[in-house]
Amino acid sequence: MGARASRTLPGRTSPPVVAAGALVIAVAVAVALGGSGWLSQPAAQAWRTICVAIVIQALPFLLLGTALSGAINAFVPARAFSRALPKNPALAVPVASAAGVVLPGCECASVPVAGSLIRRGVAPAAALTFLLSAPAVNPIVLTATAVAFPGAPEMVVARLLASLAASAAMGWLWIRLGRQEWLRLPARTTGHTPGHDRWEEFRLGFQHDFLHAGGFLVLGAMAAATFNVTVPRSVLDTFSASPWLSVIFLAALAIVLAVCSEADAFVAASLTGFSPTARLAFMVVGPMVDLKLMALQSGTFGRAFAIRFAPATAVVAVACSALIGWCLL
Repeated sequence: MGARASRTLPGRTSPPVVAAGALVIAVAVAVALGGSGWLSQPAAQAWRTICVAIVIQALPFLLLGTALSGAINAFVPARAFSRALPKNPALAVPVASAAGVVLPGCECASVPVAGSLIRRGVAPAAALTFLLSAPAVNPIVLTATAVAFPGAPEMVVARLLASLAASAAMGWLWIRLGRQEWLRLPARTTGHTPGHDRWEEFRLGFQHDFLHAGGFLVLGAMAAATFNVTVPRSVLDTFSASPWLSVIFLAALAIVLAVCSEADAFVAASLTGFSPTARLAFMVVGPMVDLKLMALQSGTFGRAFAIRFAPATAVVAVACSALIGWCLL
């Protein structure tokens, strides 16, 4: 009886998952602190610095997202979400897209929150729309964009419109083409279980999501650091001269650099050799598709979901960036 009850507790994670997450994080720490042998070479030092920087930059927001996910699971009644969103998924998509404007967070925070929303009965199309819009259009990101591009309010407006359009388009695309079997959420009880303490449920849910997502965050950071070290900087100059190639290249660069959405505007502003539209694509694509985000999505929703959703999102985000950019910038 006790064993059965323990399996129903939210957030209860298996020892292999905990061990795998701890192993990945331990390896990352060991690499970060190593300073002898080949690890002292300039390329290895640069790789270590970039990897650790990405993890440290994203970790506070991952903590925020997993804490919010645990709070939603433990404290928020399921009926609250059904009341807040229209019952028709097609109408719920633009509402979820607009909701990202008022909720601060980055892509690391949005993944566990979206997973929690789906487990609570929110239509996947609406939850995935929120996943894409919240990191790109929240007040912190828009303010950072205005600071990074002083005297250019059109860049802020273009980022807002392109991000809203891309997130809503992906929500509607999921309604049309998405399959429920692509989503493989961890098996967890949702909502408050009678007889269990809510704070204990919150702690277990937070523990589960953080361990599960943290390992994938480290793996994504390692992949991004590897690209940064192996691709020469001279490649940037090769693509900046072409209007079409510059948009595609900066979109691809945003995917592999994996810069947090609160900081990507400053990176985009520094790329002065590229057109405003190309830099807009960098800021729209990055919060929706990057290496660490794909790793987090794979760990949360399953690989079958990530290998379909991420490429489609990249194409839609580039198209919206190009359209909005060439109209406004």
